[in-house]
Amino acid sequence: MNSKRDRRFFGTDGIRGRVGQKPITPEDILHLGWAVGKALATHTGSEVLIGKDTRESGYMMESALESGLSAAGVGVVLTGPLPTPAVACLTRASNAVAGIMITASHNPYHDNGVKFFTSDGQKFSDDLEYKIEVLLADKIQTVTSGVMGKARRYNRAADDYVAYCQKQVSVDLDLSDFKIVLDCAHGAAYEIGPKLLNIFGAEIVLAGALPNGYNINDECGSVHPQHMAELVKKHNADLGIALDGDADRVVLADASGKVVDGDGMLYLLGVNGQKCPPVADGIVGTVMSNLGLELACQERGIAFERSNVGDRYVLEKMYAKSWTLGGETSGHIIQLDKGTTGDGLLTAVSVLEVMRSTGRTLAELVSGLQIYPQSMINVPINGSVPAAILLDDETVINAVREVESALDCNGRVVLRPSGTEPLIRVMVEGVDAVQVEMLVEQLTMAVVSSSAKY
Repeated sequence: MNSKRDRRFFGTDGIRGRVGQKPITPEDILHLGWAVGKALATHTGSEVLIGKDTRESGYMMESALESGLSAAGVGVVLTGPLPTPAVACLTRASNAVAGIMITASHNPYHDNGVKFFTSDGQKFSDDLEYKIEVLLADKIQTVTSGVMGKARRYNRAADDYVAYCQKQVSVDLDLSDFKIVLDCAHGAAYEIGPKLLNIFGAEIVLAGALPNGYNINDECGSVHPQHMAELVKKHNADLGIALDGDADRVVLADASGKVVDGDGMLYLLGVNGQKCPPVADGIVGTVMSNLGLELACQERGIAFERSNVGDRYVLEKMYAKSWTLGGETSGHIIQLDKGTTGDGLLTAVSVLEVMRSTGRTLAELVSGLQIYPQSMINVPINGSVPAAILLDDETVINAVREVESALDCNGRVVLRPSGTEPLIRVMVEGVDAVQVEMLVEQLTMAVVSSSAKY
């Protein structure tokens, strides 16, 4: 079976789109629930755990998935609003055959989607996704009433996940002299986030914790970390934490309000923070990771390798190298000694644990990392034209050659299609910030020109 062909629905991280448009319609999600159930049903009494973020459309999708799974003979366990990593964790800790998270992550409220986890908390394989795609071409065939799936609520899901998080840090972690700004992006961690930090005694300045179904990621959270950074300065806080809508990403700010992204956290945790081994054998970044991170790792004797963008690709390389730390510049950090997927809250607490144990500030802990000037522009493209065609266009190829020549081996160029939106991400990195901005604009114009041809 070629798991790469005919993938009409699955992207790099599940399925995502505009609510009301294919594939995020009630009919499509009902069909998806049935297809997932058929692909997973191994015995009578099988259950799938379903969590969601705070989008209004989550109610519709939850009901549709429940109906489809039930029609396939699979039971449903409903958790209500819960971070994506919590769904992965609780799926692994329970007898569920799979976990589903209803979320569009860092996207605006009008988008939604689904992320999938196997019984051991891993992302679905390409082959399983392809099997589901094939089933989506079939008509729904409902099982007999006697073996339909049942639904139940998991009322202790949030408490159980908080308890799990507590076990991942030192038993004596005391944050009572820390003032922390926590921006939950009006998303899935709006209750769990403050509950967890309060257990460790931290003083919290809470933001982005009043979801109304439509304000998720709206000028807040990790997508807009400057809001959190300004609150850090205003309240003289020690640290700022900004999560995204489903809390699998985090961006931090030090006491001066300077933002620290995923590259800074990977450096900090690689040098100081891994419990087993004490210092990371190696770190997996992505093609978008800053050149400064790679050079800083070399100076510290820590191996560094890049994967394609996407946590599934980061994980693949982590497992292949038997390393426990990897992640993305966006703040999606994976610590395999703590969980199987990116976890914004656990990453933030891990950083706080290092700050507590070393007595050093966040600024001091990342001071050994020199970030090279990097600029990225998201270029909208015609969604009906495959990005590969645009990137192979002679105009783009020639522009890339010119930019690489101008950098003269002192920088990097990355053009890659988004896995979730009709965009091409154009990134240029170099030594001179002014030159970088000029060159990224030059490349962007070439991509726009290429797109206009079709």
